[in-house]
Amino acid sequence: MKRTKCKRQIGTISSDATRTKPQHERRSIDQRARPTAERLRHAGTDLLRGDTGQITMRDSPLERAFARHILTRPQYAAGQKYRHHWYHAGLCDPLGSISLNHIFGADLGNFSGMARTENQVFHRQRYREAVEVIGKIGSHVLESAVCREIALEQIGYMLGWSIRQNAYAAAAERMKDALDKLRELWGIE
Repeated sequence: MKRTKCKRQIGTISSDATRTKPQHERRSIDQRARPTAERLRHAGTDLLRGDTGQITMRDSPLERAFARHILTRPQYAAGQKYRHHWYHAGLCDPLGSISLNHIFGADLGNFSGMARTENQVFHRQRYREAVEVIGKIGSHVLESAVCREIALEQIGYMLGWSIRQNAYAAAAERMKDALDKLRELWGIE
């Protein structure tokens, strides 16, 4: 049996790996950190450019309503506080990924539904107080618009309105009423 030499050498770098990218594929870090044209088009005029060039998207329903003068500054502050308590209470959907190395089953150590820290307990108490004050429909509208960032038209459709303008107006009115109640609860002027 005749032995042949291996054509490939181990430990060397192929010419493909050392080749540089063409000029049109190379982009600076500044360009990669910018939002895409599609994202900017989706945001429309609801974005804020800082002095340093930082772009902040303001296209959640709460920010859009405030920018369009549907909400007052105290109502906007009440909405931000409501979202703050909701988020820090651990009520938002967790960001996670599937691990293919584990069995798909319930994790009994996950404390499903229970607060993990005293901080979460505090924020859940404030959140529940707010829900009691604004009622069932108000809490549904605020959680959908302010916390889950569902468009006001979609919330209006969920409330039973079938015409787009009426759906938007109904959801905006419910949101304003709920935010006024929260403003009074928390003493925001």
